[in-house]
Amino acid sequence: MKQKRIIGLFLCGLLVGMGFILQGDLGLYLNLAALCIVIGGTLFATLISYKLERLVIILKTLRNAQGKALREPDEIVEILIDLSLKSKIKGLFSLEEDEAETSILFLRRALGFLVDGYKTDEIREILNTEMYFFKLRRDESERALRSIADLCPSFGLVGSVVGLIGMLSGIDNTAIVIATIPIALSSTLYGIIIANMILIPLAANIAERTQQELLLQKMVLEGVLAIKNNSNPRILENRLKSFLTPSSRNTRLISLETIKERLKDYNSVDLRPPARQKVA
Repeated sequence: MKQKRIIGLFLCGLLVGMGFILQGDLGLYLNLAALCIVIGGTLFATLISYKLERLVIILKTLRNAQGKALREPDEIVEILIDLSLKSKIKGLFSLEEDEAETSILFLRRALGFLVDGYKTDEIREILNTEMYFFKLRRDESERALRSIADLCPSFGLVGSVVGLIGMLSGIDNTAIVIATIPIALSSTLYGIIIANMILIPLAANIAERTQQELLLQKMVLEGVLAIKNNSNPRILENRLKSFLTPSSRNTRLISLETIKERLKDYNSVDLRPPARQKVA
């Protein structure tokens, strides 16, 4: 999936570049003075607006968002049902090894609360608090990127004004007019491109990644609480399927054959939903 995304970005960038090339020499759109005004002015305003620590957090968030791909929701369902079966057969303390092995930090913490004997309300409160501040931190990074994106066209306009002033000051000198016109036009172009092709898409990517991670965290929360309450694995599966898209709910994610392979003594677990009580 990551390779397809890189290929897509390359093809789109190539298409945009062809638009410049087809209109003439690509060198006409390269102007170092205009680029310095836009980038330098944006960085200057950014450093005034935000602490350096906040900018470092934004860079780390961008690196994580573009890094390792998230697990799919159906994979989380499979993991949680597997843990539910294991806890039924071997007890909650058998999850200690999974706590050390799992690569999902949120799930690892949740399993730690289970093994340590936290109450259901305590687990829910702690994990909900963690999810709230996780979203708050991500939203702050997204807003900061969008604010920086708003600065770029403004400093592009500054570059245009600088070029116009230079052009008007040398109105009687053709050489000065020719030298300053590219600054007046290209700086606005740079500001728009940096804002709309780089910064705003990166902010949108952070927002999308945050929603995906929150979905997985909510699934982990519900799954861990179900394990804590000793819920039936099949009921847990159907409960977690509500987080999936309709097309992903058609088949059982965990078949009996899979359970046989993972847990040799699966017969000791009652996988049938509890019988409904008859109403008198």
